[in-house]
Amino acid sequence: MLIFLVLLIAFVYNNNLAYLLGFLLSSVFFITILHSFKSLSGLVVQKGQSKPVFAGEAAAFSFHIANPTDAERYQLQVLLEQTENISLVAQGKAVVTLYANTEKRGWHAVDKITLSSTYPLGLFRAWSPIRFDFKVLVYPKPASLESPFPETAASQSERGISNKGADEFYGLQTYQAGDPVRRIHWKSFAKGLGVFSKQYGGGTAADIWLDYEYANGYNTEERLSQLCRWVIDAEQAGIRYGFVLPGLKLQPANGLPHYQRCLEALALF
Repeated sequence: MLIFLVLLIAFVYNNNLAYLLGFLLSSVFFITILHSFKSLSGLVVQKGQSKPVFAGEAAAFSFHIANPTDAERYQLQVLLEQTENISLVAQGKAVVTLYANTEKRGWHAVDKITLSSTYPLGLFRAWSPIRFDFKVLVYPKPASLESPFPETAASQSERGISNKGADEFYGLQTYQAGDPVRRIHWKSFAKGLGVFSKQYGGGTAADIWLDYEYANGYNTEERLSQLCRWVIDAEQAGIRYGFVLPGLKLQPANGLPHYQRCLEALALF
């Protein structure tokens, strides 16, 4: 509109300076379009890695952006749910981490990201939607309320006499007459969950079984959340735990591979 107005004034008044200004603005207009396009041309974008998260957490997706040319790139924006601003030197590379909110367990996929630029004057925006087959595994959200480990038949038969004289915490069980008062789990009592006592065991503590059938909850998702909480608590306490889902049974173990396998089974159940 400004260029049209200037050229109209130049035509009406036959003013050479107005013509010069109009042509100058027109050249800036068209050259800016070219530079905005070239600010993206030739960039190489590759997907990186992502780590599993729990439902409700933000999943991180990393992308590698390379500039194989001898020209610097300025004012680049990478958009997923939020925008990250970067600049690339000649022959430079950058790693951009974008975050996406998760709500449900299972696979969370990223359909596309958008790479854009408003270089050099901000008058134009050049953009390119880039599609990837990029997904991250989302574990169930752990139950917020603490609950004692289930007293399954297998757990009771394998536990036998617990080593209560050791110092390593391994879980909660229903309070029994004679348990020391100092071992009462007051947080559960304050929440109205009942009276539980904290149990301790040494390195030879008996195995426990985390069974879907014994998980508290009114529906599948709540029971999976409770199982997720038990898996996290058992792993942190260093207890060997077996894991049971309909159609799946993992023998007692602990450590990162067993922990991840249990959580993956919950995510994909």
